[in-house]
Amino acid sequence: MLVLFETPAGYAVFKLLDEKKLQQSDNLYEDFTSVESAKNVVKLKKFQKFEDTTEALAATTAAVEGKMSKTLKKMLKKVIAEDAHEKLAVADAKLGNVIKEKMDLNCVHDTKVMELMRCIRSQISGLISGVPDKDMAAMELGLAHSLSRYKLKFSPDKIDTMIVQAVSLLDDLDKELNNYIMRCREWYGWHFPELGKIITDNLAYVRTVELMGVRENAKNTDLSDVLPEEIEEKVKEAAEISMGTEISEEDILNINHLCQQVVEIQEYRAQLYEYLKNRMISIAPNLTVLVGELVGARLISHAGSLLNLAKHPASTVQILGAEKALFKALKTKHDTPKYGLIYHASLVGQASSKMKGKVSRMLAAKAALACRVDALGEETNTDMGVEHRAKVESRIKQLESGNITRISGVSRQSAKFDKYENKSEVVEYKAAADVTLPRKRELEEDPEEAEEKPKVKKIKVEDEVEAEKEKKKKKKKDKVKEEEEEEAPAAEVSSEKKKKKKK
Repeated sequence: MLVLFETPAGYAVFKLLDEKKLQQSDNLYEDFTSVESAKNVVKLKKFQKFEDTTEALAATTAAVEGKMSKTLKKMLKKVIAEDAHEKLAVADAKLGNVIKEKMDLNCVHDTKVMELMRCIRSQISGLISGVPDKDMAAMELGLAHSLSRYKLKFSPDKIDTMIVQAVSLLDDLDKELNNYIMRCREWYGWHFPELGKIITDNLAYVRTVELMGVRENAKNTDLSDVLPEEIEEKVKEAAEISMGTEISEEDILNINHLCQQVVEIQEYRAQLYEYLKNRMISIAPNLTVLVGELVGARLISHAGSLLNLAKHPASTVQILGAEKALFKALKTKHDTPKYGLIYHASLVGQASSKMKGKVSRMLAAKAALACRVDALGEETNTDMGVEHRAKVESRIKQLESGNITRISGVSRQSAKFDKYENKSEVVEYKAAADVTLPRKRELEEDPEEAEEKPKVKKIKVEDEVEAEKEKKKKKKKDKVKEEEEEEAPAAEVSSEKKKKKKK
């Protein structure tokens, strides 16, 4: 059996002298305790040295990807010419399959072979002659650096770590700015409390304090560059009748330093936002068109990288950032969240509160496709992003207007809403349908009389109506008589009771 062993210096092919020892792989390391004992197990048959680092890198990358390099192919041709019937033990199963297909050589790869490779590696410097230890170490280091550079595929236009760091810093700056501005408002509020109610904009408030200083300087200070005329007049009026306390020059000096810090941070934040915007357009143009720079950057930051985000399905992109709410809902068996970071996208914000869930689902599906195009596609145009955004916007309009288009069941839906027309039909009475047969009871009692009975004469409808009226009158008279009879004994009983009471 032959053993193919890969080193940073080149390819080596060893001859396994005793194949029975390979079956006893558990105790194989005992035969490789020294170089001399190792030479009794394996013998170097051929060693193909790499000419330079580029050849070593090409061979290593081909081996990593499971392909056969030109150097390996040349060496194996020479080996096959000498020992075609021998089996070849390889460290990689993919490489073994490729060699078997192209070179028609039986390859072996299992745990026993891997144990043999580990043992050979422990004594490789003694088994391969002609390569000093120093040269081998230098080759290892050079090849490691080259392979790392190749794997990184360094391109400054496609580094998403810059986006991750920039958006994290932007969020930190926003928090710090809020803290600084609130501190400035509280601090200066002791001296001029009315100013906080007049000026609501934080940056304008800070710049006004920096220009004005003490409230007594409000009359002589020109605030037209910072504030509009109406607000400037209100500030000057309020400064004259202010209820605030007096502060020293040292206090106002420290407040001014704080205001300068706030202005500088605000300027740096604007600069950082522009930088982030440009980086997002260059790295993920389609995602930027769909969800915006900030939301896109936060999605990339949350996933770790653009490639990781591209691996996520649309359902995960939709709730990315709402993990706590999702697991809480699953634990308590409540409704899961409909959106995460994607909620802050402009398209979701345009939709009504009822439609936000549907819009976020549609947008997440399009954003997942856009991420894959940006991460794995070669083109850097925004055609796909613009097209998908237009589709989402048109769908939002359809949902809000109520014109829902359906693929199936269109004929049924149209049939439901057809106009109703009342068709009045005059139905005539059919005299022939009257039943003139005698009843069963009468036939059972005396069938002879039923046969002898003459035919029933037709009576006019007017006579029947008069007969019914007379019957009703009789019934009313009978009811009145019964009521009078009931009232008479009741009256007698009550009169007897009265007589007893008098006695």
